[in-house]
Amino acid sequence: MTSPPGIRVSIDAAVGTVTLDRAAKRNAVTYEMWVALGEACHRLAVDPAVRVVVVRGEGAQFCAGADITELLAERPHGTPSFMDVNMAAEHALATLPKPTVAVVQGDCIGGGCALAIDCDIRLAVDGARFGITPAKLGIVYPAASLERAVHLLGPAAKRLLYTGDLIDATEAHRIGLVDELWSADAIDERLAALCDTLCQRSLLTQAGTKAMVASVLAHGSVPADLADQWAREVAAAPDQAEGVAAFVEKRAPRFTWTTH
Repeated sequence: MTSPPGIRVSIDAAVGTVTLDRAAKRNAVTYEMWVALGEACHRLAVDPAVRVVVVRGEGAQFCAGADITELLAERPHGTPSFMDVNMAAEHALATLPKPTVAVVQGDCIGGGCALAIDCDIRLAVDGARFGITPAKLGIVYPAASLERAVHLLGPAAKRLLYTGDLIDATEAHRIGLVDELWSADAIDERLAALCDTLCQRSLLTQAGTKAMVASVLAHGSVPADLADQWAREVAAAPDQAEGVAAFVEKRAPRFTWTTH
């Protein structure tokens, strides 16, 4: 897959990796990078070879946030604003119908923290730092990003949003911002094991669960039409029969359903 500027995209077996590739600027995300990130997420979402998507940063940092120097830059009439492309990329990542894993080292701040929150699972290196920093810029956090932060953190999101303070990885793990903490020399091995497990499981189960969990968080329940949609998908797909057969035959299942 061709990698756009500032974003490196690679596929290894069934794992697609999106790397923020601007290490000299602590992987701060430019306008072009937001556009490219959104496009990469859309491509990976429909690639039948990809079952898991990993997001990480090049070098010592995950992401220092959006490139603030571009935030208020004037753009040609009719061109999407910086916030427009930022939100479109986050939406593409947050709704990507496959398991997503953020691997965080160094600073994970502002828009970088939002990207980590957009992912389903967050692994972090001991010593990483996290912060949600709109109060330092005099802006109100975008509604969609705020909703995802509150869904993940509950009332703990208020302190981060009000103060803009940075917290360490241990505190981030305590409040649920991080799922697992690892040393720098062990995290890649853990990532490989996690991705291997995710790839062996049914993507049908994962995609359906992801869609319904999102509905519960947004509306408090799973509407009947969404439940029916996934029931029909299960009935038409080969995964259920394969899972039962593998269980009876005491072997590993070979799930084949993919997004389309």
